[in-house]
Parts: sequence; C-alpha cells; structure tokens
Amino acid sequence: MTERTATPSDPKTLTGRWALDASRSSVTFTTKAMWVLPVKATVTALEGSGNVADDGSVQGTLVFDAATFDTRNKKRDQHLRSADFFDVSRYPTLTVDVLGATPTAAGGYQIAATLTIRGRSRPVTLPASVVVDGDVATVTVETDIDRSEWGLTWAKLGAGLQNHVIVTARFTKD
Repeated sequence: MTERTATPSDPKTLTGRWALDASRSSVTFTTKAMWVLPVKATVTALEGSGNVADDGSVQGTLVFDAATFDTRNKKRDQHLRSADFFDVSRYPTLTVDVLGATPTAAGGYQIAATLTIRGRSRPVTLPASVVVDGDVATVTVETDIDRSEWGLTWAKLGAGLQNHVIVTARFTKD
C-alpha cells in the first residue's frame, strides 16, 4: 500500500468508522520540574473510536488511563496518581471527545474537542496531521496545555504548569 497524506481537498479518504489500535498509539507529556529539569511521562490509551460522515463531519472519543502515567520515577508516579494531581481513585480516566475537524491550508486539521481531566471538561482546539495508508489512519496532535485549567495547580520548587503533549493515535477502519 502506498502511504498518502489526507488533505483538505480529499476528505473522503477518511469517511467511515474507525477504531483505535491502542497498542500502536502513544501519548507523551513533557513539563518542567524543579526550576529547569524536564520531566517526560507517557500514558496509556485505553480505547477510542471515530466516525467521519460522508459530508466530512467528524466525531470521536479517546480515553486514557490516568493510573498509567509513567515518568520512570515510582515516587513521582504515585504522587501523580494522588489527589494533588489526577486523583485516579475518583477520576480514573482522561477523555478527549472530538466534536469536529476543520481542514487547514497547510494540509492538516484543527480538531475541536472537549478535554476532561479530574471531572472538569474544557473545550480545546488541537492542531493535527493525518496520514492514511489503506485502512489505517494515524492522527498526530502536538500541543501545549496549561494543567491549571483543569484544577491541577500543585507546583513545588518552580514546577511548570505548562505541559507539551504529543498524541500519536493509530486507527483502523471498521
């Protein structure tokens, strides 16, 4: 199969129902901790699906397991699971509900979504690229979020509230 990038002039390439291949998807977060030291974390996608209608409208959902945040530091990971951060006993998942996608002049998409963290839902606009290879679509989003907008305000010794997030979600056509 030949890889081709879905473009705004060819939105029909994505029409149909799509299921997340969680084992081939990844999410990374990078933030500043203790003045200048960067911390990188991964989190596991649990499930996801999407639908692109004949008219090009998009809807979908991605669900992440908040208990799987992994910074390669067991003590820090336990702290991330506590009420100071994700409070995973009360809020076990993070959810992205996709409400639509608009093609951009550069060949990508602006995804309109609602991001829910710790029971707080906020609208977000996410820049995305989409690569289609037959019945496989890989959606990549790279953006910055301010975690304080979801009530994650704990910070010590200059820890940053900004997080750089990269989501690479691989979908297969149903």
